[in-house]
Amino acid sequence: MKSLLRALPDLVRLITRLATDPVLPRGAKIALAAAVVYLLSPIDLIPDFIPFVGYLDDALLAAVVLDGLLNWVDRSLVLRYWPGSPASLDTLARAARLLAIWVPRRLKARIFSPRP
Repeated sequence: MKSLLRALPDLVRLITRLATDPVLPRGAKIALAAAVVYLLSPIDLIPDFIPFVGYLDDALLAAVVLDGLLNWVDRSLVLRYWPGSPASLDTLARAARLLAIWVPRRLKARIFSPRP
């Protein structure tokens, strides 16, 4: 969780750059947009004023989207826009995978994989 928080500025840059790339699958762009809207919205499943637990839904959503991006979108595309090192991206991928383990792989594949 700490590595995800420390990498937040780099993640914002990555998501912004990826969202404008025409190669990124449409489902991934929709997932990115939906996640950004939810994270910026003042309405949450768990209110943010509850200490620690209030940010749990935000962290889990961010981890699911990040896991989908880092594990289903073409790595070379993600690395093109990642401002850090490939090793730091791998560390984030592992952390996001651990937090998003409850989401079925088929669902992530359906959202983030390109359609023929």
